[in-house]
Amino acid sequence: MDISLFDYELDSNLIAQNPCVPRDYSRLLNCIEELAEDLKFRDLPTILNPGDVLVINNTKVIPTRLFGKKDQVNMEVTLHMKIKKEKWKAFLKPGRKCKINDTIIFQNNLKAKVIEKYIEGDVLLHFNKNNENVLKDINYQGQMPLPPYIKRNEKNKSDDKNYQTIFAEEDGAVAAPTAGLHFTDKLINTLKSKGVLFAPITLHVGAGTFLPVKVKNIYDHKIHKEWGCLSKKTSDIINNAIQNNKRIISVGTTSLRILETVASLRNGKIEPWSGVTDLFITPGFQFKIVDLLITNFHLPKSTLLMLVSAFHGKEKILERYQYAIKKKYRFFSYGDSCIFSRQNIFK
Repeated sequence: MDISLFDYELDSNLIAQNPCVPRDYSRLLNCIEELAEDLKFRDLPTILNPGDVLVINNTKVIPTRLFGKKDQVNMEVTLHMKIKKEKWKAFLKPGRKCKINDTIIFQNNLKAKVIEKYIEGDVLLHFNKNNENVLKDINYQGQMPLPPYIKRNEKNKSDDKNYQTIFAEEDGAVAAPTAGLHFTDKLINTLKSKGVLFAPITLHVGAGTFLPVKVKNIYDHKIHKEWGCLSKKTSDIINNAIQNNKRIISVGTTSLRILETVASLRNGKIEPWSGVTDLFITPGFQFKIVDLLITNFHLPKSTLLMLVSAFHGKEKILERYQYAIKKKYRFFSYGDSCIFSRQNIFK
């Protein structure tokens, strides 16, 4: 399947540089029915029913963008996945300047040796401190790893708060699960008072968020692995809802990947699980759990655009995106959102 099928043109003025304030005043394109409907995110309770389950990702973004030196060369290091103890996978700029066994020196005597280089373009680093102290140093000297389309002339401290969802609890992500950025305490209380249930999962968003698809045939693309888990409490909430014919609504593509990963591994069932997933969802994928998907608008030719195309239908997605562009919705991480139904209701 050719990558050009997932391309569209977007005016750069529609790329949001800051979130809406308050967060739930962002726009929501309701695509549950055949005709799209323009709403505000705070209107979400009007389209959900008692007993519906919102599956949210409680991962917390850590400031994994570090700046150091190798010899006299300035190095930018973006950690994207902890492997074990003091070892992290990372992207380096300029990567060509580093070889295996080179050492990068950061502030506070934090050092990292390059112990492996991968064909995908990242490296494996081994730090000179234990895991607890590495995390302390990351939080002290690191910056939020904002996507490159969010332009900053200098560090913006407001991003430390803005690029974090209200659900964030579990340290480990290098990018925010952006669908969760629209929720506020007031909206959550309104949803709960209506009888809508919340079920947390964890997926530490990793490198796949940053990497473009460079191959012509999308099936030649190798997606990076991400770590996640789903608790017994959450599996009980979801299974009870399914038994009672209630809808499972994934807040974000990350929550959806965990749910469909578990279902794929457990013969269509949701059970407690933890591990890594490299599930690459493309058109033709058979969804087993998720009924509705709340998500932001995604980049052209991205794996996330492929995922939503698989869920809602490729032609429908491109049609919805053109509508959103015409209506001047705000795109990408700090932008507006949409809610999609699973495509089997459409011909």
